[in-house]
Amino acid sequence: MQQARILVVDDQRDVLDALRLLLKGEGYAVELVTSPAGAMEAVGSGEFDAVLTDLNFTRDTTSGAEGLELIEQLASTDPVLPVIVMTAWASIDVAVEAMRRGARDFIEKPWDNHRLASVVRNQVALRQALEQGARLKAENDLLKGIREPFIAESPVMQPVLELIERVAPSQANILITGEPGTGKGLLARVIHDLSPRKDGAFISVNMGSIPETIFESEMFGHVRGAFTDARQDRVGRFELAEGGTLFLDEIGNIPLSQQGKLLRVLESGEYERIGSSRTRRTDARIVSATNADLPSAIGSGTFRKDLLFRLNTVEISLPPLRERGEDIVPIAEVQLRELGERYQRDIGGFEPEAAEALLNHEWPGNVRELRHVIERALLMASGKRLSLADLNLGTPDHVSRPGLDAMTLEDAERVLIRGALERVGGNVNRAADALGLSRSALYRRIEKYGLQ
Repeated sequence: MQQARILVVDDQRDVLDALRLLLKGEGYAVELVTSPAGAMEAVGSGEFDAVLTDLNFTRDTTSGAEGLELIEQLASTDPVLPVIVMTAWASIDVAVEAMRRGARDFIEKPWDNHRLASVVRNQVALRQALEQGARLKAENDLLKGIREPFIAESPVMQPVLELIERVAPSQANILITGEPGTGKGLLARVIHDLSPRKDGAFISVNMGSIPETIFESEMFGHVRGAFTDARQDRVGRFELAEGGTLFLDEIGNIPLSQQGKLLRVLESGEYERIGSSRTRRTDARIVSATNADLPSAIGSGTFRKDLLFRLNTVEISLPPLRERGEDIVPIAEVQLRELGERYQRDIGGFEPEAAEALLNHEWPGNVRELRHVIERALLMASGKRLSLADLNLGTPDHVSRPGLDAMTLEDAERVLIRGALERVGGNVNRAADALGLSRSALYRRIEKYGLQ
């Protein structure tokens, strides 16, 4: 990664020397200037990741007017350039005014080395994240050939990208693992779009939502008259995915009684529609996904070991969003654009404080939670950019929910289901038990309300 550059502006040589030593020790490239004019000249001739500036210079040593003017000039030149102000003449009024004019943070002289280094580090990271978001907006996609933006700039995603590039063009079955909400379905589509099967169908099926009684009909199809309600032929998911990709989502929730039927198709490539003696061969590539611990399920006897071997010729583990700091703001930018088009809301991005809050949030619900936060903020926002208040990250979700008396039955059901899923970390089996529903009934409601 390229070394971050810091511009330091102060008219005292001892201050400049001290800051140069401190920041170089933190791994930054440092440029020193002694005046606002020098600062503007430096910014005009090179790129910086942050500016650390005094507020008082030779013309006016107490009011901070020269520094405040410089902040405005820097903000107009580069709106995402972080400006950190410092002065020995600190006051609440000056700090508020500096922040109002575009400063990102405020440090009083004499400074604390640890705090100053922490502030600079955070602001440099924020600058880099905002720049990545801007690049995504201009380029639309980071990977050629895919139909949806797939953001993977963070270091932990680089091994994932390398693995995708190697295995997507193959016919190998792939198992995608990761916490709920990490984007396993999107990754499955990326694999399809980068494969020779990209012009074929991409068929997605939630394995946990299929009742055991109709599993074979859903997956393999049936012929007319095969059973009482079979009034016409039905095409199964394997047949629909012919020449394309069949995505088996939530594969860990497939009932044990149905696992052998799926295993037979994966081993032989053959199946029959219910009521037919004609054997068909499948030409569908299998990509599956789960947030379950399948080795533990094998140990407890709820998942077949031989089925896992057939599913995970290659396993791709998708990291949680909290480990993908460089991706958070770019993903949020993409979500904001998509949701803005859906709701016809012209919101042009995030205020710096909002972007910083996105970076600092833990995201236990991963990308799914991020999308929910952006959607709610978009609907509530009154300005042209989403603010920190719009995101409402510091307030528990239930606080902003209306009372049951103000809800429709569907609204109340949606809230109760979402709350149950949040309490159990996205585990559908446990949420179903808590709500008094069967697993398949809960899956149908999850799909109905768009809670996946």
